[in-house]
Amino acid sequence: MTDSVAAPLTRFLVLHDYGMGGSWWWVHARSAREVRETFADVEVVDSPDTVERAESWDLDEAEVGATAMPDGLDGLKAKRDAQRGRDGFGAFADREILWLRRRWDYEDEDDRTVYLMEVGADGRRLRQVELTSGGPGLKSDPDDWPLNPPVVDLFDPDLVGMEISRQEFEGAWLRARHEEEL
Repeated sequence: MTDSVAAPLTRFLVLHDYGMGGSWWWVHARSAREVRETFADVEVVDSPDTVERAESWDLDEAEVGATAMPDGLDGLKAKRDAQRGRDGFGAFADREILWLRRRWDYEDEDDRTVYLMEVGADGRRLRQVELTSGGPGLKSDPDDWPLNPPVVDLFDPDLVGMEISRQEFEGAWLRARHEEEL
């Protein structure tokens, strides 16, 4: 871990958002970064209202360095442990903004849609351009999405091969149109 071992443990509210739902835990760690570095695909929720509401929820608790983890959190720790030794692990963990080119893992192999994403430090999309075989591309931003959970984990070593330049993203953004403009 990157944090000092001498730092005291603090209780963090942790969410794994899996689309139309999520799993929640209390995790005791030295920092929010230590939580994200230990568990894949999680966010540390620090909204005072949500943290206050969560106090009444019956959530499992875990210490970041424990050998046994609650159900669900154990798999996210195992996933992170498998990523840890790979080239590129954590390469983007401290980035404020990242630009990516990504295909989603859909079952339809004929779907060649590519997404250019501008992603913030929390892994959420800031802007996106959807590129298909025809047309200038469809651009969208948070005003266009009913939900905007984190879509990438900035510690994930697979992201390194997806990075594009800001200039490439901005060029596609300028050429793309909002849905109502098409």
